Amino acid sequence: MSKEIAVVTGANGFVGSHLVDRLLSEGYAVKCIVRKTSDLKWLNGKNIELINAGLGNKEELIKAVYGASYIFHIAGTVKSKRPEGYFESNVGNTKTLLDAAIESGAPIKKFVVSGSQTAAGPSPDGKPINETHTPNPLTTYGRSKLEQEKLVISYKDKLPVTVLRCPAIYGERDTEVGIFFQTYAKRLFTKVGFETKTISLLHVDDVVNGLYLAAKSDKTSGEVYFLSSEKVYTWNEIGDVCKKIFGKGAVKLVFPHFMVYTVAAIAQFFSSFSSKAATLNLEKARDLVQSHWVTSPAKAMKDFGFRQKVSIEEGIKRTIEWSKKEGWIK
Repeated sequence: MSKEIAVVTGANGFVGSHLVDRLLSEGYAVKCIVRKTSDLKWLNGKNIELINAGLGNKEELIKAVYGASYIFHIAGTVKSKRPEGYFESNVGNTKTLLDAAIESGAPIKKFVVSGSQTAAGPSPDGKPINETHTPNPLTTYGRSKLEQEKLVISYKDKLPVTVLRCPAIYGERDTEVGIFFQTYAKRLFTKVGFETKTISLLHVDDVVNGLYLAAKSDKTSGEVYFLSSEKVYTWNEIGDVCKKIFGKGAVKLVFPHFMVYTVAAIAQFFSSFSSKAATLNLEKARDLVQSHWVTSPAKAMKDFGFRQKVSIEEGIKRTIEWSKKEGWIK
């Protein structure tokens, strides 16, 4: 009996590579859509099929997804020098992939898209928002992810589609939130603003479990869900966990909001002379200064049994130990 095929875009990245590991452990034949320039260090030596296909090339994608039972669209653009770049990638490429999936005639049981909490925007009052909340994205990236959602759901009569809005994600192989732990290891606890900020935070294993469970459930077709921690965290709580695991405290370095905007403006200015987009720009700064990025996983828990399994203590411990082993933390 031949294995069912699962296709993953963005398979070489942080979340994508962990999803590939999960799919292999579940017995799927995994096709990974990557670019010729992709760093494949998290995929090397694994029993997968690598496919160099441009996400804007429908003919290549039709061949890539042929025979697939599941498609997980993880790839996307999180920074771009041009506003249109977000929409060309996050919306345009998604449409091309959706159309390729239909035209391939593949027996698709679920087309799962990794969305973003930024499509909904922050919580206005500190209470975890749910899927009935009227979206208020603050950035071009967030607006592109909201448009991506709308596009995907518009295909629900043609394909069994599901969108999962992911929160801040951390864990082994991460280079974004991971900077926070690397900085703490140098005895610096960095924080934006003086007021208490709250955040929904998930370890990558929980995100991957949510993606997998949503794909396997019949209830999720045509739906949008928040994946989220059941507990809301403050940065001080995260700092306390780091102190316990590292066995040492750190000097708290608070960046006032005006300073975040100033640094972002400088970074954005200098990026105009570079071929690469700035990681921190004025729009990203607007996200960073918000007080509450918190969402409710209640709908996901009800419809497909999602639960946060990795506690913040266990997740940070695993991330720090892995980072030390890899030499990311000295």
